[in-house]
Amino acid sequence: MCYMASLHQVKELRDSGITSMDSQACMPSAIQSMNAYLGAYPLARCLDHGADVVISGRCVDSALVLAPLIHEYGWRPTDYDQLANGSLAGHLVECGAQATGGIFTDWDQVDGWDNMGFPVVEFDGSGDQFILTKPPNTGGLVTVAVAAEQMLYEIGDPASYLLPDVTCDFTNVQILPIPGKQGEAVQVFGAKGRPPSSSYKVSATYANGYRATAVCPVVGPRAGDKAIKTANSILARTRMIFKQLNLPDYTDTCVKVIGSEGVYGPHARPGALASREVALWFAVSHSNKKALEIFSREVAPSGTGMAPGLTGLVGGRPKVAPVLKLFSFLYPKDQVPVSVTVGDTTETVSHYTSSSEQVDSDDIQPSVTNANMEKGVCSYKLSELANLRSGDKGDMANIGVVARHPDIFPYLKSRLTAEVVQEYFYHLIDPSVRDTPCVNRYELPGTHALNFVLPHSLGGGGVASLRFDPLGKAYGQMLADLEITEIPNISK
Repeated sequence: MCYMASLHQVKELRDSGITSMDSQACMPSAIQSMNAYLGAYPLARCLDHGADVVISGRCVDSALVLAPLIHEYGWRPTDYDQLANGSLAGHLVECGAQATGGIFTDWDQVDGWDNMGFPVVEFDGSGDQFILTKPPNTGGLVTVAVAAEQMLYEIGDPASYLLPDVTCDFTNVQILPIPGKQGEAVQVFGAKGRPPSSSYKVSATYANGYRATAVCPVVGPRAGDKAIKTANSILARTRMIFKQLNLPDYTDTCVKVIGSEGVYGPHARPGALASREVALWFAVSHSNKKALEIFSREVAPSGTGMAPGLTGLVGGRPKVAPVLKLFSFLYPKDQVPVSVTVGDTTETVSHYTSSSEQVDSDDIQPSVTNANMEKGVCSYKLSELANLRSGDKGDMANIGVVARHPDIFPYLKSRLTAEVVQEYFYHLIDPSVRDTPCVNRYELPGTHALNFVLPHSLGGGGVASLRFDPLGKAYGQMLADLEITEIPNISK
């Protein structure tokens, strides 16, 4: 159990000059919670002492798989490659059915959604490779493409996937089909490990005002225009009331017309706003709860005093909720006491770190694109050339792109640059960073894949974001329609 998050320590931590690991911002004052991400070794020690059930504080998701492997096979803290493979297995299965066909790009190829099989990983003592599979006679799909998509899910830099027990390098991982197990199992191997850092990642939350969201279906001619005029009228009316009551303005607002492709920005299809049935997504935030109670009250009259075709408020009047924003930072492991208790026995768990030089991913040279590769005359949507999966890490979106065939990979490296992706999502990236290069691209030659990290692209991310996709789940699907040009005919 880790007691890092004792709130009486907040002032001391703030005074020490701790800053955000993402933005270098100083620690906020209104801290509500604080948890260090522990690794697998404390969990494994509980199993060593005979525990059947382990109750832990915050730990990394993959530790739930790595801990029993450490316990079963006696892996040492310096068995970095085994720890990396075990961590990869944990990463693949940590989101359940996403490793067995859930949210797969080719979703129409996956049967049995009503009986999805959850993932199973099978290891032997070597720890050099493992099998990813699912229970027999269950729905879902386990293929190379499914597993590769999930490996890229929210990993950031694949050459330096930082965990408390090991620094993982997934760039040359290979995923192979197993004869006779088509759609049921794959073999995974090739993860490499390096010593972990001397710090834990700590996630703190702090109070950051209040929020409320109204969702309203709108039907009829010019439905999108009616939705926007309705939202703007409610904003104008509530701002007038705020002024009369000496309340400040909203800290943020988000008005979107679901069904008009507004989230696509300049990539929306012509005429999308002309849809005759849409939903108004109308989210606001404010420092004062009273202001949002006024907003909630003033939304209701729109059904009788504004545009025709507003059918009602989904879920009733908007509910005012507090906003807890994420603040993540690094903290020395040797300053975080960790102990395990089994029965009447309590034991302090050591922190395993190394002073050896860490590999900076910027020093890893990208593979060279073949300058003599055939230049074609065909154009394809990206989804015809690759599988995609996206997610988040705080306010950063992560988009993984896996070539459908090794021969396509050189063209993806040549055409799908960080600059291209940044331009495509320019309208969703925070104005403070979007005019300078900020999107990072990483290569994974082992799976013929690319991984993109888009900072400050989720409107704050999580509950701090007013967007209807605060976790970046749709970004991969949005990028799927990007046109890739000068490609040879892939049907040959």
